[in-house]
Amino acid sequence: MVDNTRRVVVGPVDELPPGERKIIVPFRGRAGIGVFNVNGTFHALRNLCPHMSGPLCTGRVGPLIVADGPPTVADANLDVVREGDIIRCPWHMWEFEIATGRCLVDPRARVKTYPVVVESGLIVVYADPADLPQQEAADSERSSRDRVARSSPRDAVT
Repeated sequence: MVDNTRRVVVGPVDELPPGERKIIVPFRGRAGIGVFNVNGTFHALRNLCPHMSGPLCTGRVGPLIVADGPPTVADANLDVVREGDIIRCPWHMWEFEIATGRCLVDPRARVKTYPVVVESGLIVVYADPADLPQQEAADSERSSRDRVARSSPRDAVT
């Protein structure tokens, strides 16, 4: 079961049609998360290219192109497969599979992915707590201040 403390509602399913993306507002200076609808399936990636920390999810989305030989070989063919499955970082053109985060340029590199589900017509991403605001710390500090304020005497009359 997925921990609800990491639940981020992206919006209604009908607001993210196939071929579209939505970048969730960065979390207190963090990179944010790009949510993609690839042929009716939702995927989420961290908006941070592992190569040089570029804004990956703002890049061009396109197909995977497969060659059966180098371009210098006579009669080499290029095939377009999996339309809309690849994101290209706008800084250095590194390409990644949206569904897996796998880098096509360097097999050692991978962009972080997040589980995405549809709940009651809403797109929901279950993000890593490290990528979300430190809500618990802020709530704890606020609770401590409130307790002190309630327990301290104010304008005591003697």
